[in-house]
Amino acid sequence: MTDFSTYQSPFSWRYGSAQMRALWSEEHKRRLWRRVWVALADAQAELGIIRREQADDLRAHQDDVDIARALAIEGEIHHDLMAELKVFAQQCDSGGGIIHLGATSMDIEDNADALRLRQSLDHLITQARKLLCAFGTQIEKFADVPTIAFTHLQPAEPTTIGYRLAQYAQDLFIDFEQLSSVRANLCGKGVKGAVGTSASYGELLAGKASTIAELEALVMRRLDLEAFPVATQVYARKQDWLVLNALAGLAQSLYKFAFDLRLLQSPPIGEWGEPFRAQQVGSSAMPFKRNPINAEKMGSLARWLAALPRVAWDNAAHMLLERTLDDSANRRLILPEAFLCADELLMTAQKIVEGLRVNEVAVAKNLREYGTFAATERLLMTLVQRGASRQEMHERIREHAMTAWREITQGHENPLADHLSADEELLRYLSAGEVRALLDSSEHLGDAPERARAFVRRLPVT
Repeated sequence: MTDFSTYQSPFSWRYGSAQMRALWSEEHKRRLWRRVWVALADAQAELGIIRREQADDLRAHQDDVDIARALAIEGEIHHDLMAELKVFAQQCDSGGGIIHLGATSMDIEDNADALRLRQSLDHLITQARKLLCAFGTQIEKFADVPTIAFTHLQPAEPTTIGYRLAQYAQDLFIDFEQLSSVRANLCGKGVKGAVGTSASYGELLAGKASTIAELEALVMRRLDLEAFPVATQVYARKQDWLVLNALAGLAQSLYKFAFDLRLLQSPPIGEWGEPFRAQQVGSSAMPFKRNPINAEKMGSLARWLAALPRVAWDNAAHMLLERTLDDSANRRLILPEAFLCADELLMTAQKIVEGLRVNEVAVAKNLREYGTFAATERLLMTLVQRGASRQEMHERIREHAMTAWREITQGHENPLADHLSADEELLRYLSAGEVRALLDSSEHLGDAPERARAFVRRLPVT
């Protein structure tokens, strides 16, 4: 149970899933450390460096993590990996003396970190695929439903709700592919020793037929992990930056979706809304409020996640010569919390997309109010096709549009269709009925519905 008598990170209990918290738990980290130690011992046994029963002894106690004992030792020696090493060694009668043979701390920690990054990316990729599926369902549902589009936050031409949703899904699909690419290219340090030269392992293999490269290959095969071809004491910290960039890119896409939702939920537009439960409280002071709290939470968390790649950038740029330790403390923060933040963003977006409220009455009202202005482009093109001067017709339509806009700002109904269908110059080329028909903006959608549906077919929804 969370201890609320002391500081807890919001990611310890409020944000992120239990699965992601487990991946970044202290216990899981130490299990991964032990997995790397066992893989190293297995490879050393296969090459005759240690006895097989010593490696088997380590494997038998691989999961016997005792965090309390390790923390007590760390309090004395001030080295967390060595503390875990001492606990592991004390548990293994025959194998305890050979744990970590030839290794430096980062041979263990960086390979474990790469494994944990991969597991965490797998979780996010699965979540992103689920969210794409939810978007796909809504895109199909609303592919044909016209809605007024906005440019510069001003009413523009119509689009469809499904086509608008496809824009967010397309950004998310790019993130999905980027996350998948980063995941596919993750590498561990390998086993390369204190400065990356593998000199210690060379000493262990002196006089034996096997090479350092063969030892490393055996270890990494057991971990099912590629190794960087070269390394210093650590794996290339640029990898952390690439991972966090991918997470920040995901946050960027979800931020835009959430921000647009907040705009569309505002009463002057009132077309969309996030799910709002029957017992949900919108405001402590104003009982009527239906604040978009989930979308606002997404904006807040995404803004924070967007700042983290800079820390990883500095870690990579300032990894002076073969190793400095000034990345260590902040990596304990930025790696787990970036993943937990991305996890929360995906989970929240999933709830919003699946429960998206579309007020089709408001959609139709706004289209009726503003769509006539957009349809004037359609009217203009038809007039020119009938022989009218584009420049003259453009000016006449513009004058009518400005008059109609003033009427709307005074609270009156949009009179534009009435004015244009009674304009004698326009009636020289079109009948009043044709003018009104052309001013029906719901038909001015291009191929948006078809494009929206075609996009859905590209999504990895299985």
